[in-house]
Amino acid sequence: MTGALIILLATLVTGAVLYAWHRYDMKRNGGEEPVVEEPERPEGCCGQHAVCEKESLLAFIDNEVVYYEDEELDAYIGKLPEDYTDEQIEQFRDVFYTLRQDEVAGWARSLNLRGILLPAIIQEELLMVLSEQRANAQKTEE
Repeated sequence: MTGALIILLATLVTGAVLYAWHRYDMKRNGGEEPVVEEPERPEGCCGQHAVCEKESLLAFIDNEVVYYEDEELDAYIGKLPEDYTDEQIEQFRDVFYTLRQDEVAGWARSLNLRGILLPAIIQEELLMVLSEQRANAQKTEE
């Protein structure tokens, strides 16, 4: 019972301090609520990370198809991810693992623009690499 009273008291004190701070802030701003300005997001940006427009696979900056020495993958335009054979998956893997890290997102965009769906296993690997790159980018920004 004593623990519950201590928690209740701590909650009340915290609330009172926050209310007092809010009132002070209102007086300092001339009685107006502080306005928090959100930066404008580019069209198609999800806003989930700091470099959305650069790394998003959906927000195409331009519709130019860029080849990464992967012209042979055009044979798979329109093919479903579950229809690839092991040999075909290896073709994707060979291209994927020869890319530089800064080319991965562009390669994925290029495949998307060309109408090529990645095999499921390669798509998982690609998403893992992109999430690692985003995490590293966020660490360096902090």
